[in-house]
Amino acid sequence: MKNKKYSIAIHGGAGTLVKGLMTAELEAAYKAALENALNAGYTVLGTGGTALDAVEVAVKLLEDTPLFNAGKGSVFTAEGTHEMDASIMDGKSLKAGAVSLITGIKNPVALARDIMDNSYHVFLAGEGAMAFAKSNGYEILDPTYFYDEVRYQQWQGIKDSDSFQLDHSVKKDGKFGTVGAVACDQNGNTAAATSTGGMTNKKWGRVGDSPMIGAGTYANNKTCAVSCTGSGEFFIRGVVGYDVSCLMEYKGWSLQAAAEEVINHRILKIGGDGGLIAVDAQGNIAMPFNTEGMYGGFRTSSGEKLIAIYK
Repeated sequence: MKNKKYSIAIHGGAGTLVKGLMTAELEAAYKAALENALNAGYTVLGTGGTALDAVEVAVKLLEDTPLFNAGKGSVFTAEGTHEMDASIMDGKSLKAGAVSLITGIKNPVALARDIMDNSYHVFLAGEGAMAFAKSNGYEILDPTYFYDEVRYQQWQGIKDSDSFQLDHSVKKDGKFGTVGAVACDQNGNTAAATSTGGMTNKKWGRVGDSPMIGAGTYANNKTCAVSCTGSGEFFIRGVVGYDVSCLMEYKGWSLQAAAEEVINHRILKIGGDGGLIAVDAQGNIAMPFNTEGMYGGFRTSSGEKLIAIYK
């Protein structure tokens, strides 16, 4: 059943840098990083690879740039450390892997994939997740790898207070968000992956929606694959990824209608802001957000391509 329309979408976080603070150079850098990740994932799909491999490749590249709050660009916690979360899900088998509260791992999404493929579990966290990583040959990187001056200064501004910053605080002078990817391959299989460094100055081992299957990440060939970004507490309470899928499965809604209902009505109603990217098994894409912008892009086998930051 090859040669269906295949497609991929990625995001680097919703709630972008306020337009007045965005320089031309910074905007060009963000767009180049997004394009690089998008094209890498698309190449996997174009050569007959799986949606699962495509989303992992794309997210790894986003984790490797300090521009985004994931992997190398992860923000500082209240203790001055980096705690990272990630998840990945296969829409064909409904298998998933997730990891939370890990440090020193270059590509958290790869570890989530290993949990899915090489353990009986879905979700590992903290010390146990680190032990699993070590037993699977992961190198534990020195904190200097994750040090970024912009992130550090952002943390300095609030570190002794009880405040913490989400992706979209006006105060910050850099963009901080989740990264994610969704894809549909030539066989009509879907997958989603999400990775994040969380919130600046977060305390008590706070976990957002990114590693939670059904909230920040969800994939099911019957409906869609979803990766979310925004105020995690609200996305957890709204079970956003699964909610989009449910509207499609039980109400027969289109991908676009379901995604827009959840982001522009349901999440707003409970006070949350952010966005999501989603793809269905026909390769259709939806990328709604209710913030000023969302770093994102998509590419399809029918030749459509977009890299955008603002509405």
